[in-house]
Amino acid sequence: MADANANANVKIEELTFKLQDDHPVYMKKWTPATSAPLAKLVFIHGYDDHINRYFELFPTLAARGIAVTAWDQRGWGRSVQHTSDRGLTGPTTLVIADIAHVVKSELADAEATSTPLFVMGHSMGGAEALTFASEPAYADLATRIRGWLLESPHVEMAPGSQPSSLKIMAGRLAGRLLPKFQLKNKLPAEELTRDPEVMKSLTEDPLLWSTGTLEGLAGLLDRAADLSAGKRTLNPGVKSLWLAHGTIDGGTSYTASKKWFEASTSDVPDKEHKTYEGWQHQLHADLPETRPVFAKDVGDWILARVEAPKNTAEPQAAAEAVVQESSAAAPAAAETTEGSPKGAAKL
Repeated sequence: MADANANANVKIEELTFKLQDDHPVYMKKWTPATSAPLAKLVFIHGYDDHINRYFELFPTLAARGIAVTAWDQRGWGRSVQHTSDRGLTGPTTLVIADIAHVVKSELADAEATSTPLFVMGHSMGGAEALTFASEPAYADLATRIRGWLLESPHVEMAPGSQPSSLKIMAGRLAGRLLPKFQLKNKLPAEELTRDPEVMKSLTEDPLLWSTGTLEGLAGLLDRAADLSAGKRTLNPGVKSLWLAHGTIDGGTSYTASKKWFEASTSDVPDKEHKTYEGWQHQLHADLPETRPVFAKDVGDWILARVEAPKNTAEPQAAAEAVVQESSAAAPAAAETTEGSPKGAAKL
C-alpha cells in the first residue's frame, strides 16, 4: 500500500484525548494542510479494529477539504494499555456516551467556524452510529449533525456466521455474572476482503487480538438486534443518511442492512442506499483498485451537502494525487439505489 499519509496536502496530528470520565484514548486527525476545512467528519471504527487501518480513505478526504477525526475506542487498538483492557468497552450506555463526548468536542470547533459536521461508522461502528442517532438522550445533537454515513453496518451478522440463539442467551447470562471475562472472536479473513495482502495482514497486525468481553459482545449483539427488529427510531433531527454495503459481505448482512434502510428511513428527507456489487465487508480496504472508488464516493456525498466554496480546484487536485499514489487500476462497478500496520477493519 502506498503511504497516502505522506501527501503534503494533509496535516496529521496524533494525540491523547480524554473521554467524559477522563479515560484516555488514542486519537488521530487528518486535516487539509493549506486551507480551512469545508466539512468535518467524525469516524467510528468497528470491532477488533483501529484507526490506522483505513488505507487512503482519511487522507483522501482531508485532501478534498474534509477534516477527519477518529479514535481507537475504549478497549481497542492503541487505547489499550494493559492486556486486561482488551475488548473492555463497557455497556452500550458507555459506548454511546463516549461517541457523544467526541462529537460534542468536534461540534464546538465546527460550529465556531460554521463548518458542517458528519458522522460515519463502519460495521460495529455503523450500528453504534445508528444507536447514537436514535437515542432520545442525544436528540439535540442529532439536529446539529449534517449527515450520517454507514459503511457495512452491523444490523445482522452475515448468513452462516450468526451465533445460535442458545449461545447468545448463555453469553448474556454469563455476561451479567462475569462482564469483563475475555474471549476470542475472530472472523475468517477471506470473509472480510478480496485482497490477499490484506488477508495476510489480518494475522500479522499486533493490535488485532480478536478479544472481546462478554459484556462488550453482548452489547454488540443487542444493538444489532434492536436495529434489526425495528426497536430503534431515528431522532427527528436526522436529515441526511448514506448507507453503503457490498453484496458478498461475509461479516455483516447486506440483506439485513438494506431491509433496515427500507423500513427505518421513511422520515429522513435525504437518503441514499448504495450497493457495491461483488464487494466484500471492508469497502475501504477491499481491493487496491476499489479503495479509491469508495473514498471518492464518500467524499462526493459529503461535499454535495456542503456549500461550494469559490475555489474547489486545489482540494480536488490534492485528492487525486492521494488516489494516484495508492492505485492506478480501474474501479469495479457499483450500483446506487436512492431512498501502525497495514490491514483492514473487522466487524
